[in-house]
Amino acid sequence: MAKRLGITLTKVIVLTALLIPFSAVAQERAKFEVSAGADLVSSYVWRGVYQTGVAIQPGVTLSLGNFSLGAWGSTDFSTMAKEFDISLGYEAGGFSIGLTDYWWAGEGNPYGHYNEFHFLEGTVGFSFGESFPLSLSWSTMFGYDGDKNGEDKQQYSTFLGAGYDFNVKGVALTAGIGISPWTGIYHKAGTEGFALSTLSLKAVKAIKITDAYALPVFVETIIAPNQDNVFLVFGVTL
Repeated sequence: MAKRLGITLTKVIVLTALLIPFSAVAQERAKFEVSAGADLVSSYVWRGVYQTGVAIQPGVTLSLGNFSLGAWGSTDFSTMAKEFDISLGYEAGGFSIGLTDYWWAGEGNPYGHYNEFHFLEGTVGFSFGESFPLSLSWSTMFGYDGDKNGEDKQQYSTFLGAGYDFNVKGVALTAGIGISPWTGIYHKAGTEGFALSTLSLKAVKAIKITDAYALPVFVETIIAPNQDNVFLVFGVTL
């Protein structure tokens, strides 16, 4: 079963990648672009849940018109933790939809055991634009065994996020909130039902290195009420 599911996901990714050029023909001035980069973070916190300490997080995205195919990973410096995610996305007029395959089983665990070690998530989002810089997203897990509870039932773990961008004296700020409306993987052991997962404030500033280059750095304060935890994360974007 795991092998069959793995092959199915691979086919979806390959088929979508092959269909992008044909879909993009109808788009005016569609351009093929490649973007790549990496963050170095003091700790890796995902949706209010601590993952690892210091980590390097590279990513690459291929895009054509409104379609994108991306890969993102995280590797820390002190444990065997390792994550590799593949995402498909479409965005138009502020509306976005995506499919992400998460693998964070860590070094030594087989990548191909989809049922056992992977999480599949669908996401829809909307951004209101520069005049009202609010973004909203709804992400729900489905498929595979990783999101099942102790009774072997799919939890459909869901995370709803909202972020608002603003600027103060040359510093770009994003205030965010995240909730989990029902019991899922974001919950601390022993908790269930509706949960306030995160309250956050992220500040980003480019530090001038030379006349031609500035290094973006960021600091994010994260309050995780459901985890009864707080984080202060520093990062550098390369």
